[in-house]
Amino acid sequence: MVKKYENADGSSNIKSFAELRQWQKERRSKKKDLSFVVSRADPDMALLSENRSEPTVTFVGHSTFLVQLGGHNIVTDPVWASRMGFAPRLSPPGLPIDSLPPIDVVVLSHAHYDHLHLGSLRRLPGNFVVLVPEGLSGWFRRKGFKRVQELSWWSETRIGDVTFGFVPAKHWTRRTPWDTNSSHWGGWVMRHDSDCLYFAGDSGYDGIFRRIGEKYGDIRVALIPIGAYEPEWFMGGSHMTPEEAIRTFTDVGARYFVPMHYGSFRLADDTPREALDRLNAEWERLGLPAGRLWTMEHGRTKLWSAARTSL
Repeated sequence: MVKKYENADGSSNIKSFAELRQWQKERRSKKKDLSFVVSRADPDMALLSENRSEPTVTFVGHSTFLVQLGGHNIVTDPVWASRMGFAPRLSPPGLPIDSLPPIDVVVLSHAHYDHLHLGSLRRLPGNFVVLVPEGLSGWFRRKGFKRVQELSWWSETRIGDVTFGFVPAKHWTRRTPWDTNSSHWGGWVMRHDSDCLYFAGDSGYDGIFRRIGEKYGDIRVALIPIGAYEPEWFMGGSHMTPEEAIRTFTDVGARYFVPMHYGSFRLADDTPREALDRLNAEWERLGLPAGRLWTMEHGRTKLWSAARTSL
């Protein structure tokens, strides 16, 4: 019997066909301005190809980042797909996949297609290790990937001098009608010495983030989703609003907030502009320092280190 996974609160986030039909009915009645496109920066390929010492994070798009930490090139949820289902990508990836330096580690948050794209994985350069949630390693091995490690919530593994911890999220997963929640989902905390980065994956808001902050109390940079939240009555259990994303950032106690999961694919009814406007309005309302919010263009690289006093 295949094991089925659930959230920390016991929920599974499975929607009924009636709820899905109600959402689609609402969607047809909405008029949305889809003209906004996330800005693009010229990637610093010289830095990315040569760097083996400085911690960096580069926004490729959606939930895909190139992270350089502890001498490793790490990719989160690699998706360079030009389409998601029938819908074209809204903005091209910030880094061409063929220009990447050799990848050492891939971390996967879960098996949804906008986070796990087989074509992108097969094009990544390098003899990389894939770190996956519990229940997903068999899928990777069937696809021909040999260097796969499967982790459960709160477990850790060490690759070189970098520790990778798999932590909870509130979500669900499915790739076919027959494999709903047959693997888990979550985020990743990556640590090298005093430099620590949190990649939240895909999640609704949950009190579990406070526990992540308690366990990893010195997170420097947090990559947190802000999109695919509308309508909130349908998406709320598995995607967070921009305001909830700020609560997540506060709960984990990170120093810098990088918003993600917007601007590349239209997965729900909100637009990238709406997500960013709500994020900025709530950030200002709370009086948080402007310099701690890193709204990155596609292709932008940020250098970060706990040893730096200003960035």
